[in-house]
Amino acid sequence: MFLALRTCDGTVWVVAPEDVVAALTANFAGLAPKASWGETSLFYNPDRALPNGVYFCTVKDHDGANDTASDLDRPGVFRVALCLPRARYEQLFGDRPARPSKGGIVASGHDFTATDVLMPHPVYAWMGWVQVLSPSAATLTDLEPLFVEAYDAVVARYDAQAARRSRAAG
Repeated sequence: MFLALRTCDGTVWVVAPEDVVAALTANFAGLAPKASWGETSLFYNPDRALPNGVYFCTVKDHDGANDTASDLDRPGVFRVALCLPRARYEQLFGDRPARPSKGGIVASGHDFTATDVLMPHPVYAWMGWVQVLSPSAATLTDLEPLFVEAYDAVVARYDAQAARRSRAAG
């Protein structure tokens, strides 16, 4: 199973942001977590050939100045977001929406405050990002194929960027 659940007498406890970060770093090699501004960003950067690496996933637990549509300031609410390859995003949600203006949200018709539901990211869907607010262990397990697909795409992007950097350094 993707997420190692904490249980007590067979009862699943609520998944917390740190559980998600721990599960991702345990299951996907080469991820480097970086915490800042109440968000943990997971970068693929196995040999540190790039300054930060390539974004794989973020886990965020509060609103930002230009990111309030999901109302992450609610008690116990956090976001898990990842970037999907274009074909997978479009298979799930149709064409990517237009980029919103600063402080705006994408026009997708989704309730960006709904919990435990995969949906486009309210700000970054135009780039293929999706989100789940306060995902249950069952939802995270169901989403494992998307994490694997996103990870494979990130590895490919990293390899391409590292190769370009190496050639440029000559």
